Parts: sequence; structure tokens; C-alpha cells
Amino acid sequence: MNCRNSSGNAMPGHIAIIMDGNGRWAQARGLPRTAGHQAGAKAVRRIVEDCVKIGVSALTLYTFSTENWARPLVEVEFIMRLLEDYARQELSELHQEGIRLRLLGRRDGLPASLLRAMDETIAQTRNNTRMTLYLALNYGGRTELIDATRAIIAANERGEIESLDKATINRYLYAPDMPAVDLVIRTGGEYRLSNFLIWQSVNAVLCSLPVLWPDFTSDDLNEGIELYRGQITSQ
Repeated sequence: MNCRNSSGNAMPGHIAIIMDGNGRWAQARGLPRTAGHQAGAKAVRRIVEDCVKIGVSALTLYTFSTENWARPLVEVEFIMRLLEDYARQELSELHQEGIRLRLLGRRDGLPASLLRAMDETIAQTRNNTRMTLYLALNYGGRTELIDATRAIIAANERGEIESLDKATINRYLYAPDMPAVDLVIRTGGEYRLSNFLIWQSVNAVLCSLPVLWPDFTSDDLNEGIELYRGQITSQ
């Protein structure tokens, strides 16, 4: 899915971002990793606003992976509190901007208070249509496919599966109505998907940028979009 802006230029309809580099950003400044996550949260606010303004219809942020549980407990707990604060503090702005919030990932293991805050924001923004913001939280692409496979097996045992094809698998993913990803942006200079949206990003353009996530700006977002446009027009 892609769209065109008022100038007729191709625009990615769905952008997915691997927000890498919070820890390195903090380390370079002699700060604790938690300071990097705080700075990263400010970058999230900036980029969400930018994506709404330019007409992106879906934005997915790799917020916390299934592998991130291996990080130090104090860091994990800080991230969970930061996410809860985001859900509570940003609700009015998300709603005002017409943004719908969705969660993507396993709920098991997440703090109950975080889930309550997220569920409240999801409920209050469910009818917004300007842009959908997916937070990939406790998410892993392989885990999503495993969960989908288990659900398909159970549905088949109930006689609910007529055929196994791409549409069937898609129907049992965490967000069946999620549009295909057009552009994946990864900060921090790595050229890996790191288990992120491996089903949904099969035809996406991958843009790796050296900038660390807390320093990510509108110019960096535009660089990714220009790369996407170049790939689309060359096809």
C-alpha cells in the first residue's frame, strides 16, 4: 500500500521503524542507558507528529522485542514505566491528531498497569482514522508466526479452516488488518530486520541510517522516504 502526496510523489503508506541506538547514545555521553530511552521517547513524539503531517496512514515502532527481556531488570522496568507514561500522557494528543493506537505482540508477561494504560488509550482512540500507530511491544516476528500457526491448528480442529494460504495465515496474525509495510527504517547503522515484521515486510524497502534513534529527525525520515521513492520509480 502506498499513496501520493499533493505533488504526485509516491509516499509509503506504512512505515515501520526499528528504533536502535538508545543505549549507545547514552554511553557516548557518559549517561545511564535509561537516559537514552528517555531521549528516545522524545524522538518518538517528533516522528509520530511528522508522519501524521505528511500523510502516512500507518506507523509501526519496534518498541520492545521478545529478546529484550534478557536486558538488566532495572532497564526493563524503566522501559515499561516509560511506555505506561507514554500511554497516559499522550492520550489527548493522539486523540486530537486523529491517531488510533494499536498493540502488536504478546500480552503475557507485560505489567498489568501498563496493559490497563494501553487498553484505555486503544479504546478511546479506536475510531480515529487519520493514522494508525502500532507499538510492537513484547513482539517477535517468529513468535507471531508460531502463535498464528497454533491458532490455525486449533481452528482447523474445529473445522473452521477451508484452505491454508497467505490469506489464512494473515487472518491469524496479531493485527490481521495491518497493511503491508512499504518502508522499514532502521537507525544505528545495522542492516538487519532483527525479527521485526518478517511476514508483513516481505516486499518492503529497507533503509539503514547511521543516526542513533534519539537523534533521529525529520530530515532522516525524509531520507528514508526519498530512498523509497527511488526504489519505487526504478521498478
